[in-house]
Amino acid sequence: MRKPLDCSLTLVCHQSMEELLVSHLLEHPELVSGFSVRHIEGGSQKEVLHSMLEQVRGRSRRVEICSVMNLEDAHELIAHLKAHASNPEVAYWITPVIEFGRLV
Repeated sequence: MRKPLDCSLTLVCHQSMEELLVSHLLEHPELVSGFSVRHIEGGSQKEVLHSMLEQVRGRSRRVEICSVMNLEDAHELIAHLKAHASNPEVAYWITPVIEFGRLV
């Protein structure tokens, strides 16, 4: 029986961590069947601005990774990332998905 795709997991990190996080997602197809990556900019009071350009602009280049998935799998993936890719600059949130499908 297929697990319900009942949540959306969003990860946001500095662009320097993109490949590390994507690698972890690709290593766990049993948890993540697909994801989208978007390049964004972000700023917060707690954010570390790494380069002089980021410090002048007051924001940094970030990556947003989203996956529609099963809620239990999302929690398992977050636990895995905390154990193997722990970094205070990675933010995440989980939101409910009312419906997910394909136009076929």
